[in-house]
Amino acid sequence: MKKKVLFISSTGGHLDELLQLKPLFEKYDYYIITEKDKVNEMLKEEYKEKISFLPYGTRAKFFSYIFKYIYLCFKTIYLYFKIKPKVIVTTGTHTAGPMCYLGKLFGSKIIYIETFANTNTKTATGKLIYPIADLFIVQWEEMLKIYPKAVYGGSIY
Repeated sequence: MKKKVLFISSTGGHLDELLQLKPLFEKYDYYIITEKDKVNEMLKEEYKEKISFLPYGTRAKFFSYIFKYIYLCFKTIYLYFKIKPKVIVTTGTHTAGPMCYLGKLFGSKIIYIETFANTNTKTATGKLIYPIADLFIVQWEEMLKIYPKAVYGGSIY
């Protein structure tokens, strides 16, 4: 039986980075979670029952974001127990935070890949996940100074 691996990220560049890992998907009983937006609706055609969507929210619309984030947290709990992943792989951002902490609480291994976009500063999600990650991967060697327990993995592009 293949190991259950959950790949999760927000939409946009973080999802683009996550989808670079597609060659790994077939090696596992994989599942993908991302935010729902018009740009990635077509992913449902390709991944069918292997993909779920969380609500898209932006902190620019803070008031509605609070309610969307609360809903996101509840849906995260539902999806975690539906999937029961042994490993959670994420490229960030806020969408992945609750899933990683829930996963850590229930014994999933956490693999975080810091975004290619940051070459010398920590991201908010990187700061959040670094303390609980079983494997924290950076894409720039300079980032090893900022995240000393990280592993340099090179670019995933």
